[in-house]
Amino acid sequence: MGFLRTIFIIVLIYYILKFIGRLLAPFAIKKISERMNQNFHQREENTKPEGEVTVNNQNNKKNVIDDDEGEYISYEEIKDE
Repeated sequence: MGFLRTIFIIVLIYYILKFIGRLLAPFAIKKISERMNQNFHQREENTKPEGEVTVNNQNNKKNVIDDDEGEYISYEEIKDE
């Protein structure tokens, strides 16, 4: 009897969540579309006139050699003949 009760509870929870999902889905979709619309208009306002150029250099890396790499030493190969 416990097994049938467990199956019944699982099916009942499934249908309750499905019903709640159908009630809340329109509100969630509306909120998501409002956010997308707001982001689109913000990007539209931030556009620059044609011909204006802006360079954003985000390369803040320093050319640092790690201590474990060592020094580069050039060498010439000598062949014994």
